Amino acid sequence: MLATYIHNMDPVIFDVAGPVKLRWYGLGYLLGFVLAFYLLRWLARKQLWVLPSVKVADFIAYSAVFGVFLGGRIGYILFYQIPKKGGWDQLMDDPMMVFRVWDGGMASHGGILGLMIFTLVYARMQKVSWTGVGDGLCVVAPIGIGLVRVANFINGELYGRVAHGVSWAMKFPSSLHEDWKDKPEMIDQAYEACRAVDPSVTGQSYEYLVAQARENPQLAETLGTYLKARHPSQLYEALLEGLVLFLILIITRIKFPKLPHGILTGMFFLFYAIFRIIVEHFREPDVGQSLVLGLTKGQFYSTFMVIAGIGFIITALRKGNGSVRS
Repeated sequence: MLATYIHNMDPVIFDVAGPVKLRWYGLGYLLGFVLAFYLLRWLARKQLWVLPSVKVADFIAYSAVFGVFLGGRIGYILFYQIPKKGGWDQLMDDPMMVFRVWDGGMASHGGILGLMIFTLVYARMQKVSWTGVGDGLCVVAPIGIGLVRVANFINGELYGRVAHGVSWAMKFPSSLHEDWKDKPEMIDQAYEACRAVDPSVTGQSYEYLVAQARENPQLAETLGTYLKARHPSQLYEALLEGLVLFLILIITRIKFPKLPHGILTGMFFLFYAIFRIIVEHFREPDVGQSLVLGLTKGQFYSTFMVIAGIGFIITALRKGNGSVRS
């Protein structure tokens, strides 16, 4: 039954004022940072993090700006935008695109790399263990990752590959052009059928058609007849990279409070990469992105995380420095 479900969730929660809107995507990040703050403060008070609780607020704020947003956006430009045909020329012609996070979004691998660099600098400034700081951050990071993946689902973006024989598969209106990229006549038929239901879509963008379909059940049903059912891979990621990864790390943190610095960081890198590689088998590759050695970009970048994760764990075991503050 779910295979016939046509995704029609609105990415906007409500209009704030004029063009300013509160979106689920932004709320996902906001809730992620808020929950991370409270959990890190709890860990600090329980002596399960190298920083004191009074440092948590500043740490979260700096992590958001210099790690997640800056790292995530630059990562998207470097990993996904520039490799596209004409991507470098586009950046040179429009360097301000770096700051337009709504144009293409951010890359999770870039955000992780940005946080690594930020925590290295921050740990040296605070004269504490870099991997000790990272351990706490890695415990709470899956919360934000999971919430943002749920927001991706609500937005109807980053959908999965076409599913066959999967009862929970769904139809995503934004996939029409991907569904029939080899048969453009089917796209024309879809537009024609939708215009018969709602003449206002004539001459409008496809984004307008999708927005109208959210308000008009008949239009949504008509568009849905031309869509292919796909895996809701955003929810797969939210479950594995969010909930499951969080449970693994928080249980390990509580059960083994004296683990050497870097073990949890290594576990985060290792499990995140494994989960990402698995889910990429069900996720539709980004438009215009070619495979690398037979792997999607997400899988390819995740292989480096596997290596880094193993490296963190081996180094931590060799040093054997406990993670409880003295």
